[in-house]
Amino acid sequence: MDFATLLLFAGTLLVAAASPGPGIAALVARVIGRGPQGAPAFAAGLILGDLVWLAVAILGLALVAQAFHEVFLVIKYAGAAYLIYLAYRMWTAKVAPDSLVADARREGLLRLFLAGFALTLGNPKVVAFYLALVPNLIDLTRVGLVGYVELASVVVVILTGVFGAYAIAAARARTLFRSTRAIRLLNRAGGTVMAGVAVAVVTK
Repeated sequence: MDFATLLLFAGTLLVAAASPGPGIAALVARVIGRGPQGAPAFAAGLILGDLVWLAVAILGLALVAQAFHEVFLVIKYAGAAYLIYLAYRMWTAKVAPDSLVADARREGLLRLFLAGFALTLGNPKVVAFYLALVPNLIDLTRVGLVGYVELASVVVVILTGVFGAYAIAAARARTLFRSTRAIRLLNRAGGTVMAGVAVAVVTK
């Protein structure tokens, strides 16, 4: 693919990814509520979901995606249910600093990864970007395997940077609050946002 096309795609993706949506809200809420442990796994799941929708757009499988609408609904509801579970864990979490690492291990990195993946698959913002906007930016009929790898590389770099920036900002905000009461409030605020994200995903 030519550099101008990749640059256009990268710029558009950066603007879309940096604007807060369900994925960003869930990531930030989790970091604020439970600390940075597990955030990379959750973000990796979000990124993989983007790569799947990019592949769907390139392969021209929008009709197939509609045909398997029920499957994506199940994935969406499963992801929302796990977000509700994470929200509950935040609300009821211990506030001792050492408990953050222990809770992240109990949650399991694979489950956090799958939660991020399911959230992206059911995220209307991501679906609209790849199935509605991207075809207007790129002639997808001319994108082969190498082109997909190039676009996927752009997706990974851009999203890693965006998610990393949000996670770092959320982690730094969390360090400003050291008291037990403040940590408890952050946990519950993060849990509330996480539950709100789950509701938003289900109702869209």
